[in-house]
Amino acid sequence: MISTLEKEITFRFLKARKKDGFLNIISIFSFIGISLGVAVLIIVMSVMNGFRTELINKIVGFNAHITVKPYEKKYINPARFNNVQLNSISKNLMSSNSGEAIIIQKNISKGIVLRGYTQNDFSKLNIINDNSFVGDRNNLQKNYISIGKELSFTLGLKIGDDITIMSSSGIETVIGSLPKKKIFTVISLFQSGLADFDNNIAFVNLDTLDEFFNLTDNDRNLEIYLKNPQNIENQKIIVEKIFPEEFVFSWADTNSSLFSALKVERNVMFIILTLIIIVAAFNIISGLTILVKNKTRDIAILKSIGVLNKSIVKIFFLVGVIIGTSATIFGILLGVIFSMYVEDLRQFLSDVFNISLFPEEIYFLSTMPSEINPSSIFLISLFSILITIIVSIFPALKAAKLDPVQSLKYE
Repeated sequence: MISTLEKEITFRFLKARKKDGFLNIISIFSFIGISLGVAVLIIVMSVMNGFRTELINKIVGFNAHITVKPYEKKYINPARFNNVQLNSISKNLMSSNSGEAIIIQKNISKGIVLRGYTQNDFSKLNIINDNSFVGDRNNLQKNYISIGKELSFTLGLKIGDDITIMSSSGIETVIGSLPKKKIFTVISLFQSGLADFDNNIAFVNLDTLDEFFNLTDNDRNLEIYLKNPQNIENQKIIVEKIFPEEFVFSWADTNSSLFSALKVERNVMFIILTLIIIVAAFNIISGLTILVKNKTRDIAILKSIGVLNKSIVKIFFLVGVIIGTSATIFGILLGVIFSMYVEDLRQFLSDVFNISLFPEEIYFLSTMPSEINPSSIFLISLFSILITIIVSIFPALKAAKLDPVQSLKYE
């Protein structure tokens, strides 16, 4: 417990006096340093959380949440699996297939992945129902193809144009095996926001794809679209129990390297920016050490009138903790406000200095994302206050060890 005397002395030591000018400067820099460290850490974590969420939304919007692939040519028919658990977690079940092919357009040849869906399933895809989609959503019949806008720019294509696609499977003739060729008509253009998808993937009718690659119903995959795609690991376990003889993988598995890199980058940024708080917190040691030196006479008087050593420790410890805690709170407010208006700030700086701070062609996002995570803020606050507590201990113990006789000898 903290007594009334300890509180009064603590707040008196915190008050600025003219003769303590240098000490006040150190305290101010400690406060500003910790506040900026906490604020910058919150802003960076919020932007990285926002970027990760936007990236997940784009990947999840383009890919199936969970895919079930047959091992031994076993037909997976969604209608057969009227499983209660599966229905409770999924909103859509689709049959699909895919194959690699080559687009031949004028003098350009380009590899591409064709994905096949039925007309009904194609119209249910999230990316097809996005506002950026151009063309007929309800017409993916035979010989029609839907391509990404990025690919249309690369090949100079528009809706209604014909393109020639060469299959990796062949036709047996008297002179040997020849690759299949087929002419498709561009019926629509989609945009996922991720160049790799828009430039390398196209959608065709499922029956047309099977015919083009010499596939059968037994080669088709089952795509599962979940009600809650974020909680992927637990739901993947449920699906694996329902399909024990098939290969089950999720969007997180197919993009594991990307998200591992993002996680490492996030952790490294947290460590680096935490060093800012640590450096600023060390100023508290300097400030408290000078305060102890300046208050030698006061400490000696307090000990002479019977104030215990533990009370002296508490007083100087509280001074450091109050500076650190108040700086942390101010840093949280500053960081949250900046995180809320980071896009407005980016636009302002871009307009004033005529620079591009977040180029869309690199990040594939038109605005700078920001997502304030309460758990991240709590963790940052905890680290900041913990560091403050640690650096306040040594000066407080030093103050308690002062000898009152020696301190008052020449007074």
